[in-house]
Amino acid sequence: MLKSLSIQNYALIDELQISFDKGFSVITGETGAGKSIILGALSLVLGQRADARYIKQGESRCVIEAVFDISAYEMKPHFDALDWVYDGDECILRREIWSNGKSRAFVNDSPVYQADLKDFGDKLIDIHSQHQNLALSDSRFQLKVVDLLADTGEEKEAYEAAYASFRSVEQQLKELQLQARKSKEEEDYLRFQYTALTDADLQPGEQELLESELEAVTHSEEIKSGLFAVSGLLSGDEQNVTSSLRVIKDTMQQLQQVYPKVEELAVRAETAYIDLKDMAVEVSRIFEDIDFDPNRQQQLEERLSIIYDLQKKHAVNTVDQLIQLRDQLGVQLQQIDSLDDRLASLEKEVELKRTVMLEKAGLLSEKRAAAAPVIEHQLMERLSFLKMPHTRFRCSLIPKTQPDATGNDQVEFLFSANKNTELQPVSQVASGGEISRLMLCLKSMIAGATALPTIIFDEIDTGTSGDVADKLGVIMQEMSRQMQVITITHLPQIASKGYSHFVVYKEEKDNMVSTQLRQLTPDERVVEIARMLSGAEISVQAMENARVMLGEQRIKS
Repeated sequence: MLKSLSIQNYALIDELQISFDKGFSVITGETGAGKSIILGALSLVLGQRADARYIKQGESRCVIEAVFDISAYEMKPHFDALDWVYDGDECILRREIWSNGKSRAFVNDSPVYQADLKDFGDKLIDIHSQHQNLALSDSRFQLKVVDLLADTGEEKEAYEAAYASFRSVEQQLKELQLQARKSKEEEDYLRFQYTALTDADLQPGEQELLESELEAVTHSEEIKSGLFAVSGLLSGDEQNVTSSLRVIKDTMQQLQQVYPKVEELAVRAETAYIDLKDMAVEVSRIFEDIDFDPNRQQQLEERLSIIYDLQKKHAVNTVDQLIQLRDQLGVQLQQIDSLDDRLASLEKEVELKRTVMLEKAGLLSEKRAAAAPVIEHQLMERLSFLKMPHTRFRCSLIPKTQPDATGNDQVEFLFSANKNTELQPVSQVASGGEISRLMLCLKSMIAGATALPTIIFDEIDTGTSGDVADKLGVIMQEMSRQMQVITITHLPQIASKGYSHFVVYKEEKDNMVSTQLRQLTPDERVVEIARMLSGAEISVQAMENARVMLGEQRIKS
């Protein structure tokens, strides 16, 4: 339950401290006194979007803090999931808004994200304002009501898991089908490229060898002429280099015998002679091996032309890159070839998931359908109590053409205020007062089915008066036995039913107007109820009626 609310520098509020009791509390005040301001401040601390224009003029920031008693609710798992500090008995929500547009949110003095605060706030308070009456015509709201009253939590969770699993596999199938269409369109071109690369029979390092050989073949005459000249110099006639070096070797060996100091020179001469003699033999052999073959040159040029064309076509520089590309194309083509098998496998999985999803949807629909007559009966009982004895109401469940995230049911609330008129959608036939009563009845039914700590009604009594308003108050009293109920009202019949009574008023001080709220004493309540009965001029009769209304309340409580 909401224990207290502290507001600083918000709109027309300088500083306000409010303590709330459990049970049924009412807030009254003249039109324009600032009831909506207090509700707006509470909405902010519950995670609504912040706006710097709500900061009191001349101030740099506003601070709103709400203290909740959560001891009766199992909220520790929620705190643990978000890594929040869990007190166990009390929870403090705080919102700070700065004039520069920045805002911060805290739970038990730890900073939290606004979205997480809003989600948590929805678990603490249901603020029902007038515009929410419009939700009664929203099929999503109607379905939510049915699920709450039918207690479909377990079935919904099972269905949502099955639906998510189905949609995930279905999305995979769609993506694979798209990939298959694109691949089939590209397959011919990919296969043409792969065939060209495969037919080329490329070998690693091939280009370098071919280019080297072509260079040699192209200059074969020049090479042969040079080798012939070298061979002649080395061993062509008696005056060749080898013969001269042999004479030098022999001479040095003879001198060595009589002059040992030339021993090293003799060794070097012998080594040089042996090297040149070997060189002459090798040059002669190479000269004999070289044979100019015009056909071989043509073969090399054609082979390199194929390689160069492939490199240019695929914008690469080496044979190794072409081989890598060929292998990649091969893998792509294998994947294309296997697409049909993969598609067939996924299609089977989708059908299996669909079957499971529809099974879970059926169980969910069964529970909703079983609860519909009970909801209709309970609602009509409450509406009869609220002076709508001839009301007919039907909770119609219509199968959807395709299941969605909520299941396979389209919910439509059908309504007629009279016995003989045709049932039609609520939004088309219910008046403002009837909508208010319908919503209050639904909220009271939901209160019995959920463990929501607090509900706030912001003028839900619109369009009602007299005995109907009195009975609205009775229903709110009944709701307050299970949860904290706070009601903002203009009707004395409802205000008199509250266990605690607060009044909102404006106060002028130092030429500044501020909104104030305080809890009324028993005597002050009499005056406030009388004001609500008679207006600005409070009559003796109004005072007496107020005492009677409050006296009845004390007897009932």
